[in-house]
Amino acid sequence: MSTALWPLQRAVHQRLTADPALMSMVSGVYDEVPETAAHPYVTFGSTTEVVDDAHNQRGLTTTLVLHIWSRYRGWREAADILAALDALLDRQPLAVTGWTDVSLAHQQHQQLRDPDPEIRHINVSYRVWLTKE
Repeated sequence: MSTALWPLQRAVHQRLTADPALMSMVSGVYDEVPETAAHPYVTFGSTTEVVDDAHNQRGLTTTLVLHIWSRYRGWREAADILAALDALLDRQPLAVTGWTDVSLAHQQHQQLRDPDPEIRHINVSYRVWLTKE
């Protein structure tokens, strides 16, 4: 079974960074955050994959986690970014190289206070179903 980790991350990154509305709200969407990155921004978190074959088709059920980081006093900025992510990903078609029948759905999100009291953090997970080409 092949993995969809990198093709999925690349497709999500392309979708997010191509959106002018989201990119006007964040300094970037990062796999590895540069030292000079300004808040707010979005990062890729952990991804899990579970084999989800059907008859003669190879498939995966994946959980993709994104993190929203903000220095705004309160939760509004991070919540607005979460809404923008959902508008781009939740139940929206996504082309992933090597995979078909790709379906995404917002699974859950969680507000977290960082040890740094100035930082607000929301992690959001998306369930992704993919069928191997």
